Amino acid sequence: MTLSGRECYHCKQWINEGEAHDCWTTTEAALTSELSEDLRDAWQRLRQTAAAFGDQRIYASHNSIMFARKSCYFFVRPKRSYLEVCVFLTRAVNAPQVRRVDQASKSKFVHFIRLTHRDEVEPPITDWLHEAYELSGTRIAAAAADTRKPKAAKKKTATKKGKASRTTVARRTKKR
Repeated sequence: MTLSGRECYHCKQWINEGEAHDCWTTTEAALTSELSEDLRDAWQRLRQTAAAFGDQRIYASHNSIMFARKSCYFFVRPKRSYLEVCVFLTRAVNAPQVRRVDQASKSKFVHFIRLTHRDEVEPPITDWLHEAYELSGTRIAAAAADTRKPKAAKKKTATKKGKASRTTVARRTKKR
């Protein structure tokens, strides 16, 4: 006799018909349960440091642990041999601790940092986390306005009597 059901295409778990299933729901404990002792110590110090900043939500979502005020200001992806910390700032930071920087939106840059030991959770990393925390409580666009380059004014190609503009000349030469 075969059981009716289906396999979840996310987690590949078999779900019997009528059984509730939500593989997107996870916990911090589940994400950090298989970490080595050094990584677990680094995680605990990172979490305590961020929690000391003030009021915020700390929650697990799929493979990450999110830290948010009005918006997420950083998250951690626990890996087998390191913690991948992704911090959102309004500027790109060039430092040896930052492995990669990507533009996340018009006003935010995401910085990828790898932590392998508790002693790495110190300035400047904690300073960047605090800066991101402060920015997440304000309007990011307003804070980022100072860092954006002003738009360059469009150049006008003025024409004098009898002289054609550059674009007109370029069109004429292409036709020939």
